[in-house]
Amino acid sequence: MRQNKIKVLGITGGIGTGKSTVLDYIGKMYHARVIQADQAAHLLMEPGQVCYYKIVESFGSGILRGDQKIDREKMAAVVFSDKEKLKRLNQIVHPAVKEYIIAEIKRERGNGTVPFIVLEAALLIEDHYESICDEFWYVYADEDVRRQRLMQYRGYTAEKVKQVMKNQLRENVFRQHCQFVIDNSSNIVENTYEQIDRGLIEHEFL
Repeated sequence: MRQNKIKVLGITGGIGTGKSTVLDYIGKMYHARVIQADQAAHLLMEPGQVCYYKIVESFGSGILRGDQKIDREKMAAVVFSDKEKLKRLNQIVHPAVKEYIIAEIKRERGNGTVPFIVLEAALLIEDHYESICDEFWYVYADEDVRRQRLMQYRGYTAEKVKQVMKNQLRENVFRQHCQFVIDNSSNIVENTYEQIDRGLIEHEFL
């Protein structure tokens, strides 16, 4: 355990498990700093930011909107069916996101005004964020619950849900790498909150 430093809690889990519910609660209830890798990536792809010109140079101006911002839907269409292009995009974005997150953690530790930091990243395990985080927590939900949420709240088709889930880590891999599991399958959100409260106390984040 790192001494005299604000701890970093890594949150991960498959799509539709309800990670945003967990992050919202921890941020509001405990006043923790919440950092989301996806939001950092969006910021770094804005005009003038570190990833913008590299992406435009790699994929052409056809991915830009009228206001010269990157159209993420157009970009997704370009890389979705081409593994090499997706790999190239990831090689641009992922290291930049990690650098941004490390800098934000350093800044928060310098300020010393938050009790702890929560980092959410879909690729927390694959991108080896264990060097940054004190612990990984896995947000779990039953597959049927996830499927229902994605179709109801995101408008995914059954086929799209199947495709997205197929490309994600298996449950046993998440459990193997994480020190605590939050079961967010229940419709009663207080059940999830109770698990978070207990975990933060037992794992000494408070």
